[in-house]
Amino acid sequence: MMLENTTAVVHGGGGAVGGAVARAWAAAGARVYLAGRTMARLETVASDLGDAAAGLAEGDARAARAVAAHADAVAAEAGGIDIALNAVSFPFAHDTPVAELTVDQVMQPVEAYLRTNLVTATAVARHMTARGSGAILTLSAGASRVAARGGLGYGIACTAIETMTQRLAVELGPGGVRVVCLRPHLIADAPAHGSYTGELVERRAAAAGVPADRWLAGSAPHVTLLGRLPTLAEVADAAVFLASARAGAITGAVVDLTCGNAVRTGTGALVGMLDQAGFVQVSE
Repeated sequence: MMLENTTAVVHGGGGAVGGAVARAWAAAGARVYLAGRTMARLETVASDLGDAAAGLAEGDARAARAVAAHADAVAAEAGGIDIALNAVSFPFAHDTPVAELTVDQVMQPVEAYLRTNLVTATAVARHMTARGSGAILTLSAGASRVAARGGLGYGIACTAIETMTQRLAVELGPGGVRVVCLRPHLIADAPAHGSYTGELVERRAAAAGVPADRWLAGSAPHVTLLGRLPTLAEVADAAVFLASARAGAITGAVVDLTCGNAVRTGTGALVGMLDQAGFVQVSE
């Protein structure tokens, strides 16, 4: 198994993406410690992990002291931390036009996502560098490259996470620690697994006057090269590979899992538009 004898920490482990990655890491041989804001959701994921579920911790991943104490406890119990993922998400004003937003509302996702990623990464990095190895995975979204009405703060947050990933890789590389960002698009089956994107899909489908499943199916051909949206299983499979020794040469990278939603063209021109969904696709 690709992750046999490894210790993993998943922040946001009760969510759609965090839960999917935790299950995939466990299936690949890792012992997984789950952390998140809602114990009931963590327990649901842990029940799927069986003996691979090493521990649960309820708390806010923005709280630096608590997150560091959790990492210390995991490292002391397990003998170290090998891999970690931050899949924490936050609710915010996603569809509101910028003219109707306050500065605080725009900055809320930027500050929340940056803080939690920096807090969790530095907490585990101390233990990884002490051993001279480790892999930290972050999570952004296609919003870093695709403009969507009402998504100003979130788009900035995703771009910032990707930049932070690259800078952390520079800082931590000499200590043997890799840092990689996963960038999926809207994940097709995430709403069915409790993702906040379910509400987003429902709102946009209602605005378009179509059922949610039809909105999802209809939008994909316009905004991705493969004509479909990525799945939780595909994101989780990528996370297994990137956390494993087989990806030992990969760091400071943003791995595009969008099914091709940002295309570089020779002219750098605008490459696609979906008025109904409110997406405008742009080149890298």
